[in-house]
Amino acid sequence: MGSASSAYRVIYLDVDGRIQKVVFSKFCSPYDIKELFCTAVGLRRNTVLSLLDSAGALVSIDPHMPHNTERSPYKVVPLSGGQLGDKEELFQNVLTQVAEQFSRAFKINELKTEVTNRLTMLEKRVELEGMKVVEIEKCRSDIKKLREEMASRNNSHFLDDNKMLTLRRDVPSYPKYHLSQETMEALRKPTFNVWQWEPNEVRRGGRPITAKESGNPALMLSCLEHMYHDLDLVRDFNMNPVTLKRWLLCIHDNYRMNPFHNFRHCFCVTQMMYSMICLCGLQETFNQVDILVLMTAAVCHDLDHPGYNNTYQINARTDLAVRYNDISPLENHHCAVAFQILSQPDCNILSTFDPESFQHIRQGIITLILATDMARHGEILDSFRHKVDSFDFTDEEHVTCLKTMLIKCCDVSNEVRPMEVAEPWVDCLLEEYFTQSDREKAEGLPVAPFMDREKVTKPTAQIGFIKFVLIPMFETVMKLFPQIEEVMVQPLRESRDRYEELKQIDDAMTEVKSYLCAEKEKPEFDYRKREMRAQELNPPLVVKVHSQYEDYGDKATLTD
Repeated sequence: MGSASSAYRVIYLDVDGRIQKVVFSKFCSPYDIKELFCTAVGLRRNTVLSLLDSAGALVSIDPHMPHNTERSPYKVVPLSGGQLGDKEELFQNVLTQVAEQFSRAFKINELKTEVTNRLTMLEKRVELEGMKVVEIEKCRSDIKKLREEMASRNNSHFLDDNKMLTLRRDVPSYPKYHLSQETMEALRKPTFNVWQWEPNEVRRGGRPITAKESGNPALMLSCLEHMYHDLDLVRDFNMNPVTLKRWLLCIHDNYRMNPFHNFRHCFCVTQMMYSMICLCGLQETFNQVDILVLMTAAVCHDLDHPGYNNTYQINARTDLAVRYNDISPLENHHCAVAFQILSQPDCNILSTFDPESFQHIRQGIITLILATDMARHGEILDSFRHKVDSFDFTDEEHVTCLKTMLIKCCDVSNEVRPMEVAEPWVDCLLEEYFTQSDREKAEGLPVAPFMDREKVTKPTAQIGFIKFVLIPMFETVMKLFPQIEEVMVQPLRESRDRYEELKQIDDAMTEVKSYLCAEKEKPEFDYRKREMRAQELNPPLVVKVHSQYEDYGDKATLTD
């Protein structure tokens, strides 16, 4: 890149008070440069002209002429034929004599045709390049600025309104998976395992899929597509099935590859919403627009999540926090990206609605996504508690409050699922937390204890959240829908008990290690006394420690 730039010269000319930038190759002849200057100032190509610097001194016109700047442009002065007639004639005579001498000395005449042809080609190229070089230099400068801007955004996780959404192809590219009856039934239950489908549960083109194919996001896309069809949303709102596919693809492409807040999380939240709609019979009590709002808000609720929560956005004063005045910056951004996608005609699944209905649906989706900000948890839960005992499904305010509770439950519903499905999500969440806390330490920002890898363990991270957030919230919803107790509330209680047992194991192990370290530092360390003391510290518990840690290994403490 550097060698290409050094092959050109840049000269600034004063053309009637206007600065004209001229770029030419250092291999151009003085005659070519003069013609380029004539073109730049709007003179005929054969016009005789002179160049004056800011001091009024003549400047030679050749490839090695002195460099100037926009502040010190050269003034172009065209000369009349009378002024230079004698000089030009003398100059032509000298050129003729020199040409004759060179011809005799180097036999140039034999190459005259070839040189003439090459000069003609060069003249054309110089004319074209003289017009294009300025634009090329501008493009190079723009590309450099764009790269610097992208690098800055990647480093700081800042986002802006000009973020380009991924445009989809005319024909959606993900393959069509034919879901088996077993899979369609499993999708209706909170126990659905998103991590791995068995080969005989989903078939592609009539054949069982392989284990490798089961990790393909196309499976999740096909399941989401099935949910919209199964709930009759496509039929009732006259959605174009191809538009639905394009929309889902664009949604997938605008979730980042974060450990936790990724497209798989989007799918799990939407699948839990689908299962609650089926389990609680919401299609019998809600209208179809409400069902559409619930499903679409679940799909869009974490779009373009950067992997750093609102606390970081506010403390680091990111673009998002500044743009949204520190008020739910991430949730506001998720809403904005959702409707950026829907603004594309090829991805607008709401295109059949009139403006008034579209505005109503838009407001409903925004209300639900903003409700997923955990900073508003107490406010929303208290509001629902005041309504649940006398809940009225005909009251729009009551219904909106219930919808916010439903999306909140689905957003944090991993612990409702079986242990083998829920536990990997804890690892993913802590990985994302630890990445944020490491960055906060590096930037000198406050660090939340529950996100600090040096202070938190899996049991301590989950016990308080399950006891004081999940169980009270789901038990409140259970007052309206008692059928969720067995499949949702009871698994939460069991998960709480399991993590409390793990914490007891951690505490016992810590006590044993502390005692052994203290004993070892004593001058006379008796290994027999150590074993006897260890047996005194609740022998069954010590045995349990060993057996449990054989299963969980380092994951129990989440240390590197």
